[in-house]
Amino acid sequence: MQEQPANEPLHPTPRKPRLAAIEYIRGISMTGVIGIHVGSQYIMNPASNIHLIALFEIVTRFSVPIFFFISAFGLFYNLDLHKPFSYRAFLSRRFKTVLIPYLVWSIFYLIHDAILYGSGLPSPFRLAGVLFFGVAKYQLYFLVLLTWFYLAMPLWIRIIRHTNKAFLLALLLFQLAFDYWSSFSVPFNTFVYALPDTSLLKPLLMYRLNYWILHYVFIFLLGGHLAVHIDAFHALMQRARGRITLFFWGSLACLLAFYYHLILAQGYTPIEAINTAHQLCPAGIFYTIAASLFFFTIFTYQRYPKCLNPILHQLGRHSYFAYLAHPLAITYLALLMAHTHSTMTAPLAILFYVATLLLAVGTAAIFRQVGTVFPWLNKLTIGTYSTKR
Repeated sequence: MQEQPANEPLHPTPRKPRLAAIEYIRGISMTGVIGIHVGSQYIMNPASNIHLIALFEIVTRFSVPIFFFISAFGLFYNLDLHKPFSYRAFLSRRFKTVLIPYLVWSIFYLIHDAILYGSGLPSPFRLAGVLFFGVAKYQLYFLVLLTWFYLAMPLWIRIIRHTNKAFLLALLLFQLAFDYWSSFSVPFNTFVYALPDTSLLKPLLMYRLNYWILHYVFIFLLGGHLAVHIDAFHALMQRARGRITLFFWGSLACLLAFYYHLILAQGYTPIEAINTAHQLCPAGIFYTIAASLFFFTIFTYQRYPKCLNPILHQLGRHSYFAYLAHPLAITYLALLMAHTHSTMTAPLAILFYVATLLLAVGTAAIFRQVGTVFPWLNKLTIGTYSTKR
């Protein structure tokens, strides 16, 4: 989603070839995130189709964590681990591309929703919590997590320098255990929900998914490790393309099987099922890993019609703005449906998704073009700065 070029070096070093796969994955993932949020609208229909819900909410579950994979890949791709690292310069660049747009969009949504819903603006104390947890709008938490990953960059560099297969395997086992505990531990979650509403600890634990980077540390470091060992990664993609493809479809089949088992055998409602078969459950973690390898492979070696490249390029180019702005499209399309007394049937849900995607990407393209005349617009909304020559 992040609009800044993913291959930007952290300090002067010979630039490596541009990787279109990073841009294309960013675009594909943005479409998946929109699918998840449109699915949240559709699932409110008591007669919603569980198979369409699976498409919106399960097939797309790689969408958020894969962004951490490509973010780390972009960070480490042009990084020489043996040269001094300028932490101050790194944070300065990254805060311009993430923190400023995050604050701008957060304030925008707070004002917008206060006017639209008559909810009023939060107090200064509550505003601090809203910004810390990234809850001004439901998609903004990603930028909070990304900021925490950036703040810990010196730690990631030290780890990547010594990462090997044994370490990655141990980290994967830790990831499986930690995410399972955070998501499914009955004693822990009972403790959290039992805390009084006046407790300062309760929001810190309730919103842990919004800022605990440990939930995604494996996929982030995997991206960094593969970027540093890009030649070996290329060899792996060439040598094991068939196995990577099988891993992807097999892991998706396992996640879908878990989802259907919860509904058909365990009696879960669709909402309960998608809140269980998510990206942090064991099947979801393996699906994210498989999707990261699979999409990188097919976009690197062009195992699809090349006529799709211009579309993938535009989706990737405008993914950051579209990601940040798409809740507006969802909000006003939903208001239009309510005004016309329309029910979110399966065909309308599909049209709703297409309309949301077109509005988000189209608006992004317009703002990007206007930003060439008024550069401050791109600086504030997507953190893009004109290159001085």
